Amino acid sequence: MVIKVFLASSSGSTAIKKKQQDVLGFLEALKVDYAPLDIACNEDNRMWMRENVPVEKKPTNGIPLPPQIFNEESYCGDYETFFDAKEDNAVYAFLGLPPPPGSKEAKEAEKAFILENGPVKNGTVENETVESETVENGTDDAEDEENLEAEEVEEENLDDDSLKREVPMDFNGDEHTHEVGGETGEEAAEEAAEEDAATEEKVAKEEEEAVKDTEEAAEDTAPVKQEEAQEEVEDDEAKGEDDQPVSEGEEDLGSEEEEELRQLEEEEDE
Repeated sequence: MVIKVFLASSSGSTAIKKKQQDVLGFLEALKVDYAPLDIACNEDNRMWMRENVPVEKKPTNGIPLPPQIFNEESYCGDYETFFDAKEDNAVYAFLGLPPPPGSKEAKEAEKAFILENGPVKNGTVENETVESETVENGTDDAEDEENLEAEEVEEENLDDDSLKREVPMDFNGDEHTHEVGGETGEEAAEEAAEEDAATEEKVAKEEEEAVKDTEEAAEDTAPVKQEEAQEEVEDDEAKGEDDQPVSEGEEDLGSEEEEELRQLEEEEDE
């Protein structure tokens, strides 16, 4: 690849001459092979340069000024873009050439490549290996997830086939669990309803017997309570008679009787 630099050897502009010298001097310092093409003495060079400079890079008047730089037929840029590339240590990239090993630009390019793709080992980018391993691991993980989902579906089916129904506690305190197995939900519901009805009937019978026993006990104790109440009434009446006050006449009569008895006892003694 040959770098073409279009120049104007007889230009009267000092600025253009300075720019041309700057480009050529830097290419010589880098030991880059180039071919200077004069547009002042060669009409073909001037026409070719004007035709191959991109429209967006041309000035408003449509006539590009030297120096203009090409890599064979590919347009590299004008002096301003060349100067920017030189400031960024990217002249080889600007020219479309690979940087020589050990150059500053080569080192910068290597750093940028490592940051983007990962370190290089034995001529192979390690990042590619990591990505391939990630893809393999991702495939394995996906297969594991599919297997796990299949196992969960099988467990759910087993749970549905071996559905269990719990029956309430009976009066003996035992809890019974019956396997429904292959029975349908309607059959299981009918059995449960029959068992509930039997349980309710048993409870009703026990309650009826308890009420009957209570009534019999009340009938047996009623006469006893009536006799006790009658005795209490009679005792109260007797007590009331004893507690009645004694009149004065009765008290005098009693005193006379006691006096007569005392005199009789004295006479017998004599």
